Order: sequence, then C-alpha cells, then structure tokens
Amino acid sequence: MPVRKGAPALLSAGTLCAALLLTACASPAPPAPAPTSAPTSGDSRPAPGPPAAAANDLASAPAPAPRIPGVGPATQAHVPDDTTQAFVVTGAGADSNTATATLYRYDPARGWIETAGPWPARNALEGWTADHTAGDLRSPIGVFRLGDAGGRLPDPGARLPYDQDEQFDISGTGFMGEPLEGSFDHVIAIDYNRVSGRTPLDKERPLGDEKGGGVWIHVDHGGPTQACVALEREALRELLRALDPAAEPVVVMGPAAELAR
Repeated sequence: MPVRKGAPALLSAGTLCAALLLTACASPAPPAPAPTSAPTSGDSRPAPGPPAAAANDLASAPAPAPRIPGVGPATQAHVPDDTTQAFVVTGAGADSNTATATLYRYDPARGWIETAGPWPARNALEGWTADHTAGDLRSPIGVFRLGDAGGRLPDPGARLPYDQDEQFDISGTGFMGEPLEGSFDHVIAIDYNRVSGRTPLDKERPLGDEKGGGVWIHVDHGGPTQACVALEREALRELLRALDPAAEPVVVMGPAAELAR
C-alpha cells in the first residue's frame, strides 16, 4: 500500500444500519377545570389550570439517540467522548468484501443523525478481522480516528489536512482484473498502526510492520481491496468536504454483527 509521516489512535472495537429518528407530537393539554369555590375579594379570575401544553411537549419529545444507529454498546464504548462525527462502514458479513457506508453527526437535542450516505463501499478481499496482519487480505475491525488526507489530485475542499503528492500513484490490476490507476487520487488515512498528524504516505508502523498499515479510505477501483475501504469517487469527495477536524471524526468499521455488539 502506501508512504509520509503516521501511532495510531487505534481504539479497537468490534455495525451499521441507518435509522431514522421518529418525531413524536405532543397531545393537547386538557381543559382547565371550573373553580371549586366562589372568588373572594371581588377577584373574578378562574382558579389556576393544569400545566401548560409546553410541559406536555417536553414530556412527549423523543429522547436523543444515545448510540450511533446499528452500533451496539460494546462498540460505542470505543467512540471517544469528544467525537461528534462518525463514518460507519458496515460489512455484509465477516467474509464479505462489500459494505455500506454512512456519515453521522451527534446533535445534543437529537442524538446521532445521518448527514451523508448511505453509499456502497468495498473492503478487503477476504472480509474482516479483529486481529489484522500484513497480507491477510482482511480489513481491520474497530473504531479509528480520521485526521489526515491526501491524494494525487488537488484538494477537493477537504477540511482535514490534505497532502497532494505525485507519490499517491498506483498502476497494475486488482483482484478482479480491474485497473488500479486513479485509486489514490484522493485518500483519507485510517488511524490503524500509524502516527496521526502525518501524511497518509508515512510508513512508520508503531505496532510493527507485521501488523500491516497504510489502511486508507480511497477511490473505488471496481473490486475488493487489500485492507482499505473504497468509495465511489464523488462519495469520497463529499466525505472529504464533510469531515471536520473539530468534530474529532472516527471511522467505525466491521461486519454488521460485530458492530452491533
């Protein structure tokens, strides 16, 4: 895979299905009861009625979604408290190389809400693993920070630091005989076994070379990857423009059953 400067903010983990937040309507307040006694001192005002409708609105409002849709408590526990953006890549199965990807944002009043996607995605040829090693042809399962981007082509408007470099070049063919050229036109580094804050090209591997590295989100070349996540070109460009460093974004990735734990 690739090469610039990358210890992981690896947060391990263990799925995603986008869920719509339902909005409940408040029922109208009951009418005020008649006064129980005659007014005194010439006061003709009626006795106080029950709480206003606003109180009923608050009581019937839906509670914010405490977890990212499709993500269970064990996986959610690995999402940092300061993270308010999560890119969820949900694999069809443990041995599947196709997935669905959706971007969520945390809103204090509404919980985790979908902001982009869902998009079709690809992962490694052999599926997923919780113990990734170099050359196993499986994508690592877990929660990993997203903080650095780059590519062979100019910055499409990314909010993350973006390193344009001709070294983001690739040739040859993939597992399905498809051309790989252009796959690294835009990439986002996944903080698995890398030093965050460096270009995705960086080759330092804090966990050792045997644990693999250079795991990116890159342009889909029409076939499964070695370990990366691949998105269609326009979806990746949209994601690059949406990810906000201030939101401490992460990717939550793995097969649906694992992410739901």
